[in-house]
Amino acid sequence: MEIAIIAHDGKKADMVQFLNKNKTLLLQENIKLIATGTTGSKAENAGFKVKRMLSGPMGGDAQIAARVAEGKTKMVFFFKDPLASHAHEVDINMLIRVCDVHNVPLATNEASAQLLLNAIALQL
Repeated sequence: MEIAIIAHDGKKADMVQFLNKNKTLLLQENIKLIATGTTGSKAENAGFKVKRMLSGPMGGDAQIAARVAEGKTKMVFFFKDPLASHAHEVDINMLIRVCDVHNVPLATNEASAQLLLNAIALQL
């Protein structure tokens, strides 16, 4: 299962902490992680194998949305910073819309991401 991880600058540390908390599950062979550029770098530094896309503002969100539309990415964890504005808000909204159109689970905070991972763990 391919899972996309994306985090705004103010949430990157939270994403890495979340990944580390769920390392046993996320390092399983049947789980593949993809990420936007900087989020992917941080995840790699924490010991995760990640396929990195471009940085979000440079088109990474759009690349992940394309993978969702193609049926490759089955789940998206996007830790958004609700207290900051983002120049690429249009791309963010497009990714959210594509997840909705294709019925792909999208978690925008740690609590919802944990619920999705718990559901995966129950199936193993």
